[in-house]
Amino acid sequence: PKRLWNSVIKELEEAEELTKKNKILTLNMCVNYGGRSEIVDAATALARDVKRGKVKADSITEKTFAKYLDSPTMSDVDLFLRSSGEQRTSNFLPWQSVYAEFVFMDVLWPDVTRKVLWKAIEEYSMRDRRFGKA
Repeated sequence: PKRLWNSVIKELEEAEELTKKNKILTLNMCVNYGGRSEIVDAATALARDVKRGKVKADSITEKTFAKYLDSPTMSDVDLFLRSSGEQRTSNFLPWQSVYAEFVFMDVLWPDVTRKVLWKAIEEYSMRDRRFGKA
């Protein structure tokens, strides 16, 4: 079912068109998105393919499962910026952000300035990323 206004869809499509040739950085905008729903939908689709014989149940890996997510080619999240002073993920990219570094900011997203963003990136750059290792 269609869940967004046409004007929002148009603006998102225009933003995508303007940035489609960018190669260095990727900004993912998840609009009208729920992480748990994404995982349930992926599991349902994978189970359907197992039932149809397209996938063998004993050969399923994390990589196999990831192919069923909404954006299977999306890289894992490196830096997770959380604005508004909240310290929770709010159901946002639970699969992709498992090894992300979180920076919590006490400003609302529309009020994020270059200075605030730079400070978050500096904080991230000082982290020792271990990707699940102790």
